[in-house]
Amino acid sequence: MALSGVEIFKLLPKTNCKKCGFPTCLAFAMKLAQRQATLDACPDVSEEAKKVLGEASAPPVRPITFGSGEKAVKMGEETVLFRHEKKFVNPNAFVLEIRDTEEDATVEAKIDAVLNSEINRVGQLLRIDGICITNESGDGGKLGAVAEKVATKAPEVPVIVNTESPEAAEAALKHFTGKGAILYGVTEGNAEKMAEVAKAHKATVGVKAEGLEALSALTEKVKGLGVEDMVIDGGARRAGEILEQNTLIRRAAIKKSFKALGYPVINFAQREDGMYEALVAGLGVCKYGSIVVVSSAEKWKNLALFTLRQNIYTDPQVPMQVEQKIYRIGEPTADSPLIITTNFSLTYFIVSGEIENAKVPAWLAVMDCEGLSVLTAWAAGKFTGAKIANFIKESGIEEEVSHRELIIPGYVAILSGTIEEKLEGWKVTVGPREANAIPNFLKQKVA
Repeated sequence: MALSGVEIFKLLPKTNCKKCGFPTCLAFAMKLAQRQATLDACPDVSEEAKKVLGEASAPPVRPITFGSGEKAVKMGEETVLFRHEKKFVNPNAFVLEIRDTEEDATVEAKIDAVLNSEINRVGQLLRIDGICITNESGDGGKLGAVAEKVATKAPEVPVIVNTESPEAAEAALKHFTGKGAILYGVTEGNAEKMAEVAKAHKATVGVKAEGLEALSALTEKVKGLGVEDMVIDGGARRAGEILEQNTLIRRAAIKKSFKALGYPVINFAQREDGMYEALVAGLGVCKYGSIVVVSSAEKWKNLALFTLRQNIYTDPQVPMQVEQKIYRIGEPTADSPLIITTNFSLTYFIVSGEIENAKVPAWLAVMDCEGLSVLTAWAAGKFTGAKIANFIKESGIEEEVSHRELIIPGYVAILSGTIEEKLEGWKVTVGPREANAIPNFLKQKVA
């Protein structure tokens, strides 16, 4: 049961040492009670207090690691219902389903689709995170054969084994022992045998039931069998059911500290229509799904879902941003153009990408505007003529270029006069308003 801030305070050292980052032990206790801090921030807490507070300060959604090595995915550990309250912590995993009834060529193609799904978007590597091997045939031998193929071709990719048969589970999981696999298909009827298989292969279990009451009873049963790590499925398949169940599960875990539902949720979004599947998968991303299983991995769908996930799981109070500095695009010389923009990640990657497309080496001055885009930063008074002039003076770029010309974004053409006043001897050129016009602009400039 959750403890109040005062109850937690009684167990703390009460030294007000500030080592935890808070001014007093009472302030730290209140943050612990609100699940906005973790106990390990206090270096002086006693072992006895750790035992008492450990469970109380644990995140309401149990953290689970799916897979192992560099491609392992951490999920759960969420503490809020809405991202503006704090932020969502661990992005969901996208998992591609491979059925053991599919042709060998289809299986091979799906494995390749997972391995080749990685893209770089605003500095982050995004990909299909795992493979779900489904025992559609009911034949343990077929499931084991597909599992062996996946383990051989994609040894680093996290895997879900989807079957209700303990024998088939054994045949497949032996290829992923100790690799953080998930054994999905644990029900009221097979829980004892499936728990044994999962423990033997050090796998997380995926429990499934019809409805939240049956689901919470099943998680308690599985926990009593000695299995702590679970992902849960209350049987929702239609979009409305997914929305309702996922919300109720998160509310029970966050607001009521209901441990029986305090686990990451797995959603199955497979649909024959790709657009419909993308919409259902997107619902899982937005509304608390920790694993979203899809049936295909077309590039258009991947890009849409990856972008949605990236947006949902960024901190809304801290925009994505890159380091303030002068970036070399290509191999610029002293005569190469000098362009300035803000440090909003998306702005930087779009502008730098268009400069690369132009195949014109250039210097890109990226100014710290607290992660705001050009127009937003200008409106907020963070991308002004005076500040741009100071940045250019302090950046050291004057020692790198032989010219004194600065190209500014077209949307802030109004700043050109102020910049020239502050940057003595410099000429300001107004560049394109839209980034996609940069290649033609640069090519004409150096022609």
